[in-house]
Order: sequence, then C-alpha cells, then structure tokens
Amino acid sequence: MKERKSSVNNKSVLLALCAIGCAYGLVPDQQAAVVRSDYQNSPEGYQYVYETENGISAHAEGVIKTLNKDEVSHTVQGSVSYIAPDGQKIETSYVADEFGYKPTGDHLPTTPPPMPIPDYILRALEWIATHPYKEPTSKN
Repeated sequence: MKERKSSVNNKSVLLALCAIGCAYGLVPDQQAAVVRSDYQNSPEGYQYVYETENGISAHAEGVIKTLNKDEVSHTVQGSVSYIAPDGQKIETSYVADEFGYKPTGDHLPTTPPPMPIPDYILRALEWIATHPYKEPTSKN
C-alpha cells in the first residue's frame, strides 16, 4: 500500500510540475515583448510595421490622395494578424479610403447572394408598372 500511495503522490507532483511548466511557458498578451517595430513618416505619407513575441503583427501604409482641387482623402492599406486561442492564425487585410473601411479575411463572414424574388412579388411589380397611380382630380 505504501508504494501505491507514493506513486500517486509522484504522479500528482509530476502533473503539478507539468501544469506549472506549461503555464510558465505561455507569454500573457500583457507581457509580450515587441520584437520588431518600425515607423517611417514623410510628407507623402507613412508606413509602420510591428511584431510581438506572442504572434501579433501588423503593417500599414498611409497616403494622402488628392481627389480634386478642394478635397483630399487619407488612404490606408495594411493587415493585422494574431494567433487565436484555438491556435488558428487570424489575418485581416484592409483598405480604408474615401469609400470606407473594407476588411478581408478568411475568418470574416461574407454576404450571401441575394435571395431570389418570389414570383408573386414579380407579378405585383409588373401590375404596378402597367397600372400607374393617377392623382385624383378635383372639380371646383
């Protein structure tokens, strides 16, 4: 019995040490060091890139674009990536300009194709088109 009790204790100690080792080996996001960082600025625009030791990275390039003599637009193109808790690499590329923010990435939902218009709606639209509304006239 003593041997069995001893082996249970050894297994418990071994499990505890493994758990501590695994937890200690993970770098919390708050403590992740920046391993690369570069920023360049010029009258034409800017660009930056950074990476952290926990797999987060980003880069972007921004420029001022002249739309016409009175209007300019700030255009940014770049990407951001990180490792999700399930281990999957998540990467988002984007363009932001005078037309808005347009992200792309395999993890982002896509808009489904438009639903077909039901036949009864098509018939109703056709009837409306062939029978336009006439404003009633009043006689004075």
